[in-house]
Amino acid sequence: MRRILTAAVLTLLATPLAAQSGGAGTPPEGWTVRADGKAEQNNVKVVPMGEGLHVTLGPAIILYQEATRDSGPFHTLASFTQSKPSKHPEGYGLFFGGKELGSEGQSYTYFLVRQDGSYLVKRRDGAKTSDVSKGWTAHPAVKKPDGKGSATNLLEVDNKVDPTKVTFKVNGQDVYTADAGGIQVDGIVGIRMNHNLDVHVEGFDVHR
Repeated sequence: MRRILTAAVLTLLATPLAAQSGGAGTPPEGWTVRADGKAEQNNVKVVPMGEGLHVTLGPAIILYQEATRDSGPFHTLASFTQSKPSKHPEGYGLFFGGKELGSEGQSYTYFLVRQDGSYLVKRRDGAKTSDVSKGWTAHPAVKKPDGKGSATNLLEVDNKVDPTKVTFKVNGQDVYTADAGGIQVDGIVGIRMNHNLDVHVEGFDVHR
């Protein structure tokens, strides 16, 4: 079992906030941010807050730690609180099977939810993306913003209980299942967020 975020946060809390965030576009120590395409990262803010990380975005990004790179059956999870609705529904969630994330040949599979109560499973190979699930799909397990405009969703990707499958869960409910033979499960695990979001992340963990 790995306790990725917990250990990182304990280290960060012992460090002055200015040093933790490293300024605009610079993530906390141990974390790497990559923006989609050629977008500038100076409009990306990732800071420790409470027992997690608070992410405020312009461009869409992936956020990860090299320590999550591994192979074999896995389970990953994190709780996401969208602090306020975005102008247009934008997705946030997890990714896995990350390869060559610093190059143009980057690849990974990602699992997102968004404020309209829908989820998506998609694959990135370089600049191209392709659907794993059938596009954005509404599901009652996905919480929409409440009266204050906030929504918290617990996302999980499970390949450990049955290594022949990859099961995608929202708030404890299975929303999609895929054949593990058709998905790259080995590689880096991390967080994926789309444009213009304000989201708090807690409990990010990876179990191999």
